[in-house]
Amino acid sequence: MCTTRLPEHSHMTLNQTRYPQLDHMLQISNRALASSGSGIIIMDATTASNPIVFANDAFCRMTGHAIEEVLGRDFSFLLSKHHDQQEIAAVYSALANNNEANLVLRKRHQDGAEIWSKLLISPVPDDTDRITYFIGVQTDITEHKRDEERLAHQSTHDALTGLPNRNLLKDRLQQAIAQTDRSEDSVALLFLDLDHFKLINDSLGHAAGDRMLLGVAERLRACVREGDTVSRHGGDEFVLVLREIDQSHHVAAICEKIFQTIADPFFIQGHSFHVTCSIGIALYPQDGQDTATLFKYADMALYQAKDQGRNHYQFFSREMNERMLERVTLDEALRSAIANDELLLHYQPLVSLSTGQLVGLETLVRWQHPELGMVSPTRFIPIAEESALIASIGEWVLRKACQDMRAWIDSGLTGFQVAVNVSPRQFRDPRLADRIEHVLAEHRIEPRMLSLEITETVLMQDTASSEATLRQLKGLGVDLALDDFGTGYSSLSYLKRFPFDRVKIDRSFVRDIITDSDDAAISKAIISMAHSLGIRVVAEGVETEAQCQFLRRHRCDEMQGYYFSRPLPPMEITMLLVEKKHLPESILMLQKAPRTLLLVDVDPDILAALQQLLRQDNYRIMTACSAEEALGVLAQHEVDIMVSGLTMPGMTVIELLRRTMKMYPDVIRIILSNPIEWQCVADSDSNGLIHKILIKPWDDQQLRSHLDDAFRHKALADANQRHNLEFHKEFKEENQRLGLRTKALSQALASANLKLERALDQQQQRGMRDKVQLDIMREMLEHIPLPMIGLDDDCVIVFVNAAAEALFASHGPILGRDSRELLPALCDAADSTGADSKLPVRIGHQHYRIICQRMGMHSLSRGSLLALVKQEANA
Repeated sequence: MCTTRLPEHSHMTLNQTRYPQLDHMLQISNRALASSGSGIIIMDATTASNPIVFANDAFCRMTGHAIEEVLGRDFSFLLSKHHDQQEIAAVYSALANNNEANLVLRKRHQDGAEIWSKLLISPVPDDTDRITYFIGVQTDITEHKRDEERLAHQSTHDALTGLPNRNLLKDRLQQAIAQTDRSEDSVALLFLDLDHFKLINDSLGHAAGDRMLLGVAERLRACVREGDTVSRHGGDEFVLVLREIDQSHHVAAICEKIFQTIADPFFIQGHSFHVTCSIGIALYPQDGQDTATLFKYADMALYQAKDQGRNHYQFFSREMNERMLERVTLDEALRSAIANDELLLHYQPLVSLSTGQLVGLETLVRWQHPELGMVSPTRFIPIAEESALIASIGEWVLRKACQDMRAWIDSGLTGFQVAVNVSPRQFRDPRLADRIEHVLAEHRIEPRMLSLEITETVLMQDTASSEATLRQLKGLGVDLALDDFGTGYSSLSYLKRFPFDRVKIDRSFVRDIITDSDDAAISKAIISMAHSLGIRVVAEGVETEAQCQFLRRHRCDEMQGYYFSRPLPPMEITMLLVEKKHLPESILMLQKAPRTLLLVDVDPDILAALQQLLRQDNYRIMTACSAEEALGVLAQHEVDIMVSGLTMPGMTVIELLRRTMKMYPDVIRIILSNPIEWQCVADSDSNGLIHKILIKPWDDQQLRSHLDDAFRHKALADANQRHNLEFHKEFKEENQRLGLRTKALSQALASANLKLERALDQQQQRGMRDKVQLDIMREMLEHIPLPMIGLDDDCVIVFVNAAAEALFASHGPILGRDSRELLPALCDAADSTGADSKLPVRIGHQHYRIICQRMGMHSLSRGSLLALVKQEANA
């Protein structure tokens, strides 16, 4: 316990006998000093060391020192190594000159806690104005300091993850740069962004997203060294500063480590989530000399990493900067392109493979820049999609296409659709259907003349919302086409789920459809699958007659591509429509040539000899000197039998047979071999590629006989196939008829159910109205000032209003009681035969007249409603 008594030799100690009143005041002052909430010390100013001669309890509590440890000591024991020496010197100078001194103390309490306090030291003069004491008042400011530290931490650290924020990140980067300037190392600035993080927030909410961010922050800290910095830049973006980097491959190794760490599943709310990230990297001093430049270039590299398909890291490069500058330039120019009338529409025709006639036009936007010339869509469309300009461009395309359609219709050119591409941003517009409907109405275009092309990647973002949007668009009456089918990751069930009228085979499958058996198989599968669902098929990028013939033979409905026409401006499209351009007649020939034979050999003499021998059998003979040429013939013509030699350039005969079997399984494959190699060929055929091997030199009659047998076998197989096709066609038609009948019955049942639902709904609404009316009537009766009582046919009280309850309050609750027990006159009035009977009655000292109204005359209700009307005594 500290002393609360001033020192005996103090001039403040007064003679208690001579000055009792002053002595009393001194005692009060002494007690006040001792009990003050602030720490107080008194130091002797007459001694050079200014020893402490008094300390109160608050000071002892604040410092954790006992009074014995305080008295007699210099106040400097309160100082610590944290104090600034200049500040301490200023305090001593002030005391030496008998002036006030302020000092903020930071000291460790005896219990180990850190204590902050503010000490104000003031001189105390005696009666002669000589400074004899210094009084120090110590105030605890620990909480205030902690608040300051919290605010300072919040200004430099992220509130969620505790990582450094943007402000501290810049300081750390500048420190790393300054340190690097003294060495030959580099600093790496990494911009990291989580891929598709929005899906977590949208599906599970922001709380789950925050847990994900905390987990990512913890994993990132584990991937770097102690001297490196991991900061959160906001949202799902993190920034890392890596010090003392001597090789770029060290940064790449850290990026790979981050990818592996982030790839481990996160377990949130009982669900397992996998997330990836993209990283952009800028190096100091190689890429930039200041923080702003490094930030800019790292962000640019991050953009490039995301553009590569995400889950990638990308170092900044000068070429990247040039591309970005070009993007910025194009973006600025594109914003004024619409207003300056720089955009153009070209149209590429779609042609029917059954009639050869033009059945549609696909709109393709072009940009004619006054200085850059014709800017390729591959350059400006991605920029438009990122900057939201694509919505404005999309609406311009729709309006311009409808304007051109109106002009063609007014000129008598009809019978085709115009297809317009819908961008992802447009598709997400909730007012898309309204906008399209308005533009169609404005130009007086029938909805069936417009086709909307939507890529499958658009549908993946939100399938439920996509389905609703497609149903809404379909409700307008427009045609819907699934564009670039097979290039994304959509499920094949999308064709069944969504109301598409057409599916477009992407040009990447059409390009090598003649020579690549996989592309051919994929295309045939798409055609077959779409047709089974009643969806038409369009092939994009058709450039050769062979591609066109292949697609026609496999029942593709329509095609577009340079084989028929390149994209043309409206004026040239008008000329094409007027001329009624169509596919060549050779493409449209549906009848099969009689018994077609393909001869393949590198030796032209062998081909000539075979042709001369077999011409007498009236075969349609075609020849090819290479495997590639043979595949081209197979694509353009329906071949029955292929006879091939063993040697050919560019491809082995086995590979030719394998592709032929996969792409044209109905073709009979015969090999001409010399006596030495035929056994090796036979042994290498484990998959049934070869129907027959004929040995050179051949016997003319035997060769003709073998071919005749092969053609008979082919004819029998074709007949069986036609029979199966007819059977399946009839079966399919019958299924369709059954489906239509089932659909009609379902619609009838649905209509009946709808009528029933409406009837039930109307009945429910009537019931609700009746209930409301009843509630209104009950409330009206409740507040009528006359006592109102309702009786059923047995004279049981079934209703009383507030006035009636007050009148019979002495009887307790009366609802549900027999009225004869309460007041027999009530039942008598109800039993009166008159429709409007009136019966006098006395209740207490008051006379009433009971007015009775029988219920049920105009409704299904029963019983009586009684009103008690006060009467004067002489009435």
